[in-house]
Amino acid sequence: MRKTNQPAVPGPDAAALLQRHALAGHELLGATAFGPASGLDSAGSAGHTSSVLLPGLRSLVEESWQRSVQFQANPDNPEAPLALDGEELEEYRRQHPLATIMPVIHKLLVLPSHDSGLLVAVGDEVGRLLWVEGDAVTQRRAEGMMFVAGADWSESSVGTSAPGTALALGRSIQISGAEHYKRSVHPWSCTAVPFHDPDSGALLGVVDITGTESAVAPHTLSLVEATVAAAQAQLRVERLQLAAARQAAPARRRTASSAARRADGPGSAAEGSLYRNSLQLLGRDQALLSIEGRTVALSARHSEILALLSIHPEGLSAEELCTLLYPGDGSSMTLRPEMVRLRKVLQQLSPEAVPESRPYRVLMDLMPDSSQVLNCLQRGAHRIALEIYRGAVLPRSEAPGIIDLRDRVSTLLREAVLTDGSADALLKYAELPEAKDDVDVRTAALKLLPPRSPKRAAVVADLERLETELSA
Repeated sequence: MRKTNQPAVPGPDAAALLQRHALAGHELLGATAFGPASGLDSAGSAGHTSSVLLPGLRSLVEESWQRSVQFQANPDNPEAPLALDGEELEEYRRQHPLATIMPVIHKLLVLPSHDSGLLVAVGDEVGRLLWVEGDAVTQRRAEGMMFVAGADWSESSVGTSAPGTALALGRSIQISGAEHYKRSVHPWSCTAVPFHDPDSGALLGVVDITGTESAVAPHTLSLVEATVAAAQAQLRVERLQLAAARQAAPARRRTASSAARRADGPGSAAEGSLYRNSLQLLGRDQALLSIEGRTVALSARHSEILALLSIHPEGLSAEELCTLLYPGDGSSMTLRPEMVRLRKVLQQLSPEAVPESRPYRVLMDLMPDSSQVLNCLQRGAHRIALEIYRGAVLPRSEAPGIIDLRDRVSTLLREAVLTDGSADALLKYAELPEAKDDVDVRTAALKLLPPRSPKRAAVVADLERLETELSA
C-alpha cells in the first residue's frame, strides 16, 4: 500500500487557517493572477514564484493548482463534464477490473455511509467516476456539481480534487473545502486512495469518500486505505481461484468455455473482468503479452507487429503494416508467414486475441504500457508516467513505426519531467539508460535541490564527468 507523504488535513484551528489561505488564493484566481502574465505556469512549476503568490497553501494543493492552470480548467464552471452515460457506461463498468471488487467496497464503505452524509465513489485510472453510492440526500446534492457516475473528475477536467489529484500523484490524498480548484466544490471535502493492480502494480483506478468535514478526518484516510488493501487482496484471491479452476478443468471444457465467451462477446464472462489485458514494451526487446492472467514472451518480430497493431486499433492494411515494420522496402510476402506464426501463438493464449485480416487489427482491448505513459503525460500525471516507464520502447527494434513510437514516448516524457518535474523526479529520470549523458536534466535537478541536500554531490560529480567526456 502506498502511503501519503503529505500530512493529512490538520486539526480544527490549523484547518480553518488553511481554508483562509485557500480562499485568499481563489481571490488571486479571480484577479487572473494565475494567468500567463503572472509567470506562475512557468516559474511556478520550477518551484519559485508560486511560494510568493500562494502563501499558506499545502504544497500538494499549490502544485495541483499550478497544473490546473496549465490544463486551463475553469474554476467558475460549477459542473464536471459527463464522459460516459447510459449503455456505454454500463458496458464499460461491466468490463472494468474494479467491477469484481465492488462487493468489498460496498460492504466496507458504502453500507456504513448510508445516513452518514457521505458518498463513496470509485473511478477508473483516468478519473472518470464509475460508481457513486451512499447517503441518498448527499447524493442528490452532489448531482448539482455533477459528482455522478460517468462524470470526469480528472485534474485536467475539474482541477484539484481528491480523486483527480490522487491519480495525478499516485498516492493517497485529502482535499478540504476551498482547497478544491472549482468554487462549486468548496462546501465539500474528500479523501481518495489510488487502486493499483495487486500483481502488476498498474494503476486501475481510485476509491474516494466525499462529504463534509468528516470526509477528511484522519480515521477516514485509514479506513479507505484499509478498504483498498482488502479489495486488492480479494482481487488476487479471485485470480488464484480462477487459475486453479482452469488447471482442474478438462481441456474439452476449457475449449467450450472459450467458444462461449467468443459467442457472448469480449469481456462478457465474469472472469474477463479480473484482468486488464496488457502488452509490456518498455525497456525490453521481447514484449510480454498478458491476457486474462496468462503471460507469454513474444519474439522480437511478433513484438513489433503486435505493438503496431495495438496503437492502430482502426487496423492497418498489409502495405501500411509493411511500411511501419520493415526498414526500406517491405514485402507483404514476408509479412504473411509472420502473421501466420503470430496467430498460432495467440490462438494458444486466447482465441479472442488473434488479429483479423483486411485490415490487420486486434479486436481485443489491449493496453500497451507505452500508451499508459502517453495517457498519463496527456493528463499531466508525469510522476505516474515516470513510474510506469521502464525504458525505451523495444530498444533494439529498427522497425520505422517502432522507432517513431519510441522517440515520441521518450521525448514527451523528458519534456514533461524537465518542465514540471521536481528534483526527485529529475533524479529518477536521470537513472534511465537514455538519460545517462543528459546534462540538461542534471542541471535542472541541481537548481531545484536545496543547498544542503546530500544528493547534490552526486549530481555535481555526474556533471563534472560529462563535462570531461564532452571536452575530451
